[in-house]
Amino acid sequence: MEIIQNTQNKVEVFKVKGRLDSNTSALLKERLDQILENGTTRVVMDFEHLDYISSAGIRVILKAVKVLNRTRGSLVLCSLQDYVREVFEIAGFDGYLTIEQNLEQALQVV
Repeated sequence: MEIIQNTQNKVEVFKVKGRLDSNTSALLKERLDQILENGTTRVVMDFEHLDYISSAGIRVILKAVKVLNRTRGSLVLCSLQDYVREVFEIAGFDGYLTIEQNLEQALQVV
């Protein structure tokens, strides 16, 4: 898994490539924890090149959402591949999380 992180208009953007599973989710958790501890309140996760997500990856995202909700922040997912979107839908998290079609839309709503 590769994570490209940058800031756009005071929003932390994570572009995640590859597989987000039990072997790789600790890296994303570490990066998210770091920015959240530094006071970041607006996060976009761009999953355009994410090929796979497991329950371990979903847990990392849900934990970040809980932290952001406490600080009145927000996390938006965008550019989900069909398989990844289906995982969120089957788990019932598509109604709980904000999911946008592309990065531009995600930056507007975060």
